[in-house]
Amino acid sequence: MKMKRALISVYDKTNIIDLASFLAKQQIEILSTGNTYKILSDAGIETQEVSDYTQFPEMLSGRVKTLHPKIHGGILCDREKHKKEMQGLGIKPIDLLIINLYPFWETVSSGSNEEQIIEQIDIGGVALIRAAAKNFHFTSIVSSIQDYETLKAEMVKNNNKTTLEYRKHLATKAFALTAYYDSNIYSWFLSQNKSNELPEFFTLYGRKAQELRYGENPHQKAAFYSNQFTRYPLEKLHGKELSYNNIVDIESALNIISEFQEPATVIIKHNNPCGAAIGDSALAAYEKALSCDEISSFGGIVALNREVDLNLAEKLSEIFLEVVIAPSINNEALKILQKKKNLRVIIYTPFQQDVKYQIKNVVGGFLVQENNNHTIKVEEMSQVTEHTTTEREDLILAWKICKHVKSNAIVIAKGGCTIGIGAGQTSRIDSVSIAVKKAGERCKGAVLASDAFFPFPDSIVESAKHGITAIIQPGGSLKDQDVIAAANENKIAMFFTGVRSFFH
Repeated sequence: MKMKRALISVYDKTNIIDLASFLAKQQIEILSTGNTYKILSDAGIETQEVSDYTQFPEMLSGRVKTLHPKIHGGILCDREKHKKEMQGLGIKPIDLLIINLYPFWETVSSGSNEEQIIEQIDIGGVALIRAAAKNFHFTSIVSSIQDYETLKAEMVKNNNKTTLEYRKHLATKAFALTAYYDSNIYSWFLSQNKSNELPEFFTLYGRKAQELRYGENPHQKAAFYSNQFTRYPLEKLHGKELSYNNIVDIESALNIISEFQEPATVIIKHNNPCGAAIGDSALAAYEKALSCDEISSFGGIVALNREVDLNLAEKLSEIFLEVVIAPSINNEALKILQKKKNLRVIIYTPFQQDVKYQIKNVVGGFLVQENNNHTIKVEEMSQVTEHTTTEREDLILAWKICKHVKSNAIVIAKGGCTIGIGAGQTSRIDSVSIAVKKAGERCKGAVLASDAFFPFPDSIVESAKHGITAIIQPGGSLKDQDVIAAANENKIAMFFTGVRSFFH
């Protein structure tokens, strides 16, 4: 299609004068709206204001500018089929649209009030984009500033024409943009809804923020798509680019570290914690977390909820790590960590784990569930045995970590740190066996958490053999009385939470 007429209506004016100048030199008639018209006119570019062309003024404080038959007819017409009708109505075809939208997501993230947010819901711009994209056989729609240069190259190459293939490419990008834009609006409305019901329609959206080196394995392509209203909460200060597996593990690390107010450290390996601890300082918490399973920690991801200082950085540098992530890192510490060429050093914006939903792809669609935000306090534990324990804080620690371990999950804790973790086994007794093997002699006097009930007393007997003195678990098994009896017989204190925490 040879270009004769273009409509420009952009909120973000970046590079628009340069593009409009190019179009004017190609003898393309330009229509424009409001502020875009003023900027182009002030730059000496000949343009006609849309309201002059339609003979209808902008109205309702700018809410209605381009919603007019002369505009949408010019965009949507079939150049042959509708030729006579268009001439009779005095409507000229519009061959090219340059459109970008009101910054809805930036307005939300800036803390604006409801009235300001609603005013940034673009109506006319989205309607223009969709109309042009629908009529891609005749109309080119440029909805991204990044496409200005490719448009110019396409027109130069084809003597002011665009190919059908190129127009279809632009239409694909345009519909992706409007879907993303509407999904952000829907997400904001959903966040205002206080209902606990799952919504009838659920949208997934994201904007490609980063190409990754590869996916879960080197032969798989991957990228990170952000759906954040606010800026991405991670900032890399040093090291290689993040991989798919790094980001998955970082997600697990941040989910766990957000459980704690006191200084805490978690070490993640293959999406499971291999060590976690609390302490009087970040250094103490790290040393305790590393002591949980130093072999598995090799090549792991370390997350902390306190600043990394020089002493801690020196300790972190003693073993090979993939990632160190913390809310802040002082300059002396950063210099130490930067000596490790490939170590990814990241700071994150501290956050509360308040994600409302979790999504998982399955055959034919995806599953949605509420996030597992369950917490429990010492006074909320229900003692079900004759024996009790003073190590209740360790029980809480073990329970907090346990809900982030792949099921079947067993976590053994002692002295403010995990000392043995059994993850992802097909039977609970196997997870217990792995956890006590990891803990070794440290089991004596330790406590144990289970993400689900014990179906049989065998896990209790096995725990007792290794010196476990207290257990926290959901309860709810048909064999609960047999399990409680085994705990009493072995002088183990047992507490029920009443809540299961499977993690698949």
